[in-house]
Amino acid sequence: MAVLSSLLFASTRLLAPFRLLFWELAVDTRITWLSLSVQRCYTSDTSVSSADHLSSGLEKYKDLQKYFSRRLKAAYHRFSNVPDHSMVFGHHHMYFIEEDGIYRMDRRQSDLEPEQVLDIGQVSGGQENEERKQRFQWTVQRIRLSPQEKHLAATLKFSHREELRCVVVRLGKRHLLPVDPQPVILTLEKVFSFEWATDNVLFYTTLEELRSSAVYCLDLTSSGSRITPVYEETQPDVFVEVALSRDRQVLTINCNSRSSSEVLLCDITRSHLEPFLVQPRQLDLLYHVEHWRKWFIMLANTGPGQEYQVVKAPLSEPSKASWDSLYAPDPGTVIKDMDIVGDHCVLVTTTAVSQLALIVVPLTHPKEAYTVPLPSWTCALETKKPGLAEKQNVLEFLISSPVHPPVPYCLYPENGLLISATGDGSLPENLDNYMTTRLEACSQDGTLVPVTLFHGLSVESLRQAPLLVHVYGAYGRDLNMDFCPPQKMLLEQGWILAYCHIRGGGERGLTWQRQARVEGKHRGVEDLQACLHHLFSSGVSSPSLTALTACSAGAVPVGALCNRHPHMIRAVTLQAPFLDVLGTMQDPSLPLTLEDRDEWGDPVGNPKHRHIITSYCPFHNITPQRYPSMLLTAYSGDARVPLAGIIKYAEKLKTVIHTHLSMQPKSEWEPAPSIVLNIQPGANHLGPEDFEQILEEEALKLAFLYTELGLEPPRPPRRRKR
Repeated sequence: MAVLSSLLFASTRLLAPFRLLFWELAVDTRITWLSLSVQRCYTSDTSVSSADHLSSGLEKYKDLQKYFSRRLKAAYHRFSNVPDHSMVFGHHHMYFIEEDGIYRMDRRQSDLEPEQVLDIGQVSGGQENEERKQRFQWTVQRIRLSPQEKHLAATLKFSHREELRCVVVRLGKRHLLPVDPQPVILTLEKVFSFEWATDNVLFYTTLEELRSSAVYCLDLTSSGSRITPVYEETQPDVFVEVALSRDRQVLTINCNSRSSSEVLLCDITRSHLEPFLVQPRQLDLLYHVEHWRKWFIMLANTGPGQEYQVVKAPLSEPSKASWDSLYAPDPGTVIKDMDIVGDHCVLVTTTAVSQLALIVVPLTHPKEAYTVPLPSWTCALETKKPGLAEKQNVLEFLISSPVHPPVPYCLYPENGLLISATGDGSLPENLDNYMTTRLEACSQDGTLVPVTLFHGLSVESLRQAPLLVHVYGAYGRDLNMDFCPPQKMLLEQGWILAYCHIRGGGERGLTWQRQARVEGKHRGVEDLQACLHHLFSSGVSSPSLTALTACSAGAVPVGALCNRHPHMIRAVTLQAPFLDVLGTMQDPSLPLTLEDRDEWGDPVGNPKHRHIITSYCPFHNITPQRYPSMLLTAYSGDARVPLAGIIKYAEKLKTVIHTHLSMQPKSEWEPAPSIVLNIQPGANHLGPEDFEQILEEEALKLAFLYTELGLEPPRPPRRRKR
């Protein structure tokens, strides 16, 4: 189990469209819980019916959008068979997902046809009549098997909604007809996280208004089922989830906020499943628990600079007073995640030169820790949750980057052997013509900010190449660096892709996040400016060929930079953008605004916070001047960023641009930048889930970028006639 848990509900998109399409099963990806514990939640007063006519400026991109839609469909098809960890392995069967449900194959009799375990059509009732007709709008999110493969639990998600439905299926012998699914014995609504403690006991949490605070226990008795409450969290800023240790010996109830942790444990090897507390909540103490033999192995921010280190504590005395340090990383190295593999602790780390690496700590001899280098292009790593009957002494994982498809690897910690599925670690297709370069930009206060660059080999031609810059920098969350076919397509079309790891994110540890919270928010804007300046001064592109892209809270540094230095970029694309920080944070009636003060501050009760927010808030600093062209994509069903605020931002921007142009002499007249508002009806903060809608949104973005940067779209080479 990855102890730095991933959750599906964050303040921005967690899955790129490519992952939404091909990796519907939500395996535990490497996203720190603490960055996701509190989400933006709002109610918009703009109805879906009014969304269509509010969208504006889209017509001039239609033809080019159709062209890129075809190109993107081919790109997604090209990578439709990349490896993933969506299969779930039981003792005798392997389970996989199709559009209409879950299937399994007998590993002992591979010649048999797959057997359907769950038919989505069986459990899609309870919705409106029109929704029932659209059965394939339901998608499977997670699958969990009970210890002896007696039951299966799975969560389903309906398009445009964030609430999940959990279905419990009794697994029996193969039916005579393979199309006849196994019986569904129970359906639970609004389930968020869930794990089997025994073959008949399921622990789960529920999600109410984007907040998870209650844990329940489902007991499947011979006479039916019984649900009992286990835990209720009273603190409004604490998010609760359940998880299972990698060795399946301990179930944890993780209660986390951005500033504290509290973990309760259940020893599921015993008949008594009453949870007990590891360490009471303490301000600024963060910890995550795994299990090994007679010890708890933990990541705790008790290392130098309040960064994570590995500690251990006996099962009988797990509190902080008994914590003994096992391993603290060298200065500049940051622990991102941890797995217990056999008698070894395997750490996913970021090195001082901003590269991912594995560090193996032998738990019997921790001083003999060693580093396992990964390919230099590695930007994302996803470990596999071991199946019920799979070996516990090997770590399987995928590595990728925005332009490198996932490659499977196996690590044997006992001897340090690292094996790739391709044997020599080569990629499925040739990427020798492209480079991954890691730079550092010096920010205003002297801090070095990492930048990851993907580009062609010819350095001399970089000055004339278009540049797309990605940024986030909030909630301690790393910038998404998973593989994405549209990014690969842009690279092949001659673009340079830059990923700026500004402060506020988690790329360089907890300190990196703390430096750009509340009173330090301006540092994220300064970091972004420094990254652009460093790229241009290094001969990478130019302002007239540069575009910025961001999602959700990543729009804050982008919007602030557009107000301060609009000449540095030519175009901007923003998805579900958070643009009115001051207006939101001074309205305590909005859900979760109080909890979000840890990130943005309290403009109502603290005049200093109000002054700081006012200094960078994108909406409140719009001024008459020349702005870059902008594509603002909003979703009418977004419960986290208000649609009305995005519309208000677009209207104000158009007004000040008109004012600025009207003040210019006719001799200095130039075309007005395009402010394009694209409102997607029905979709929530995570964006559309339908493949065609994903294509249309991505194609519009590409059409916008090519048009506003004055680029000619590449045409595929014509086939020669024989």
